[in-house]
Amino acid sequence: MSLSFYDVSIPGYLHMLKNLAAVLEKAEAHAKASGVDPASYLEARLAPDMHPLTRQVQMASDAAKGGAARLAGMTPPSYPDTETTWSEVKARIAKTIAFVESIKREQVDGGEGRTIELPLPGRTMTFTAVDFLSQFSQPNFFFHVVTAYAVLRAQGVPLGKMDYLAGARSAELAG
Repeated sequence: MSLSFYDVSIPGYLHMLKNLAAVLEKAEAHAKASGVDPASYLEARLAPDMHPLTRQVQMASDAAKGGAARLAGMTPPSYPDTETTWSEVKARIAKTIAFVESIKREQVDGGEGRTIELPLPGRTMTFTAVDFLSQFSQPNFFFHVVTAYAVLRAQGVPLGKMDYLAGARSAELAG
């Protein structure tokens, strides 16, 4: 069995977005059960110069929807970064999952050599689709997902590595 470009991109975004959604659910429940204001977690950060949890979730969302759209040759949808509550943060992830699920295999497969231009303030980065996925999009996405996880761990939420990896299929399960 060979892997397609779709196989190494879209399912990974979806898997980790769903794990992030589950981690957020667990964190909100933990705060409530512990008598902690759940809103305090949304503004928590690992270091004073790092973004808070809310922004980490927004950036994970942006990385997933932007990555998936660009790999499919589409313009990414724009979501305003206005979330301030748990329900809004969770809705953002749900909306991102729905968008990424809408990407079809035929939109991605065969586009490995597609040129992707990523406009940034002051410059534009240009990649092949393969390089964009492996050198920018996935690393950026995973960075924000794991940072959100780490922010919540630092707040005392009882998360473990399997919360981050939940649903991973081992070779024994896949057969």
